[in-house]
Amino acid sequence: MYNKVEICGVNTSTLKVLSEKEKSRLLKLTKQGDKNAREELVNGNLRLVLSVIQRFTQRGENLDDLFQVGCIGLIKSIDNFDISQNVRFSTYAVPMIIGEIRRYLRDNNSIRISRSMRDTAYRAMQCKERLTASLLRDPTVEEIAVDLELPREEVVMALESIVEPMSLYEPIYSDGGDTIYVMDQVGDSNDDNNWLDELALKEAIRGLTDREKKILNLRFFKGMTQIEVSAEIGISQAQVSRLEKGALDQIKKQL
Repeated sequence: MYNKVEICGVNTSTLKVLSEKEKSRLLKLTKQGDKNAREELVNGNLRLVLSVIQRFTQRGENLDDLFQVGCIGLIKSIDNFDISQNVRFSTYAVPMIIGEIRRYLRDNNSIRISRSMRDTAYRAMQCKERLTASLLRDPTVEEIAVDLELPREEVVMALESIVEPMSLYEPIYSDGGDTIYVMDQVGDSNDDNNWLDELALKEAIRGLTDREKKILNLRFFKGMTQIEVSAEIGISQAQVSRLEKGALDQIKKQL
């Protein structure tokens, strides 16, 4: 998989792969302060970093940059790994590496997000994790907002600001033949038919009397009942019903 691939000047095909036994031994030595063991552990897990950055190759980012950022995540995972827990190192390291890369992509996005909004988003995510653990379910946005003592709209905007944008050319399915991309699944609500229908509707409404236009406006744009409309314009509810039906029939004929 990694033959003839060079990243940061390193021939990835020559990278060492550590066994689980070797990882355990080196982790113990690293926790005891052995710097050589720490360096060997980093070098022995660089293929793990490579496997993670494959997920981000479609974004057009520089692989050397992603590799270096992934290595930072790997080092953090080594330094923070608890050897007393019955967890494989790779299980702990992969989310750390992914998190570091995503943080880098967010902070280097061409759309700049203010520091305060990012801080709010991170607080909201931490709050969500805490509430999920205590409630045994995903909390609602309202619950997160109450816990943080922030307006709901501010929490929503903050969380949406750090969502990674998806490329229209992101592949979502391939059976070995033609690939289906995100853009293939996005509908266009501004096609010629919709545009013509809107023009036809406006033309049909233009042919109504002023009273008929007012009744339709009150009924369908302001949501008033026929009784409320009758009180508004000073005619009976039966007259409102007759005029409304006649106006709708006329529009249907025009369309």
